[in-house]
Amino acid sequence: MSASVPARPPSGTGARVLVHLPFAAVLLLVALAGLRIAMYHWREGAVLIGGALLVAAVFRAALTTAQAGMLVIRGRVVDIASYAGLGLVILFLALTITGGPLR
Repeated sequence: MSASVPARPPSGTGARVLVHLPFAAVLLLVALAGLRIAMYHWREGAVLIGGALLVAAVFRAALTTAQAGMLVIRGRVVDIASYAGLGLVILFLALTITGGPLR
């Protein structure tokens, strides 16, 4: 009887860097959001954060566990539901809050 071998990330320096590209893309979006928030455009920053979470959900759904790198936290379904759910909630709040001192 042969035991199944768990999927390992590809070896080599180039392959190790490629594994982190999805996480780096999400982090770049969050950094841009932080910049917009620091420039007093909190609504645009919040929309970017929500969008970054939706991008993370798409990456987690489209890539294998070995390819998703640091976007893997729990199981695939839990990760996708968490990223997408939180992203949609943040988008909803950012787009529906009106008035107040933070216009």
